[in-house]
Amino acid sequence: MNIFEQLKSKISDQHKTIVFPEGEDSRIQGAAVRLADEGLVNVILLGNEVAIDQTAAEHHFDLSQVKVIDPLTYPESKLEALNAALVQRRKGKTDSATAAKWLKNVNYFGTMLVYMGIADGMVSGATHPTGDTVRPALQIIKTAPGSSRISGAFIMQKGDERYVFADAAINIDIDAQTMAEIAVQSAKTAQVFDIDPKVAMLSFSTKGSAQHPTVDKVAQATQLAKDLAPDLADKIDGELQFDAAFVENVAKSKAPDSQVAGQANVFVFPSLEAGNIGYKIAQRLGGFEAIGPILQGLAKPVSDLSRGANEEDIYKVAIITAAQALV
Repeated sequence: MNIFEQLKSKISDQHKTIVFPEGEDSRIQGAAVRLADEGLVNVILLGNEVAIDQTAAEHHFDLSQVKVIDPLTYPESKLEALNAALVQRRKGKTDSATAAKWLKNVNYFGTMLVYMGIADGMVSGATHPTGDTVRPALQIIKTAPGSSRISGAFIMQKGDERYVFADAAINIDIDAQTMAEIAVQSAKTAQVFDIDPKVAMLSFSTKGSAQHPTVDKVAQATQLAKDLAPDLADKIDGELQFDAAFVENVAKSKAPDSQVAGQANVFVFPSLEAGNIGYKIAQRLGGFEAIGPILQGLAKPVSDLSRGANEEDIYKVAIITAAQALV
């Protein structure tokens, strides 16, 4: 079954709600109408109601199954509740006046809907830069227990093959603690996509075959990851070269005692440059479809779109976001 057909079957009866802060955009509306009409998620569009209706009319979209909220005309009592919750969440860093200003911004407003449980996830970025999507999420939703930062993963798919590559999008300088957290986050992302995770902590060395501080970092990260997630301890191993992680015959020679080597399907790279180069090589030379980046490590799911995203991309990202909300 296609990966998205599997995800759709997971979320179709779960009644998850996804908020789209960029509700005036025709690409967003097209994806939202599809999602609502197919009964996959409940949809909230944010923006000026007149502008939203105008876009819908121009593109012949029926928004009758979609909820529209204009943050600037939101009922006063509900807005006060959001304001109070935001001030409390910021623990003295943001006063009521600043919170009121933030709540006029669709990304902050949408993030608060997720934080308050009114929505289960948010999808933004079609018209906003990444920082405008991620910053409110980090300030309000914050990272999940066990994570001190977020990371970005790609699902690499070709035929029946599915792999997770991380971090390939967010963290430039990766220390041992960060790499360990990325490993645990990536294992959980794999489970969203029905991949039984076998996590390889990648290096240019396998089990001490080379000596260098970067090798020591990966070995340390491996142990830290096992400590962070004892239930996954036997599914995480390193340090491993890619061939030892992926090729069974090589694994038998280089890491014969490993339960991961030769079977890995989640690959954690020791740096952003390695991860970014690696996924693009698999995509361009290997013919894999790269699905992502998928933000990992937040307490509740928020997804960042490319500003070049089309309706189909937005539709798929919303499905992934709803599936993340199930975990």
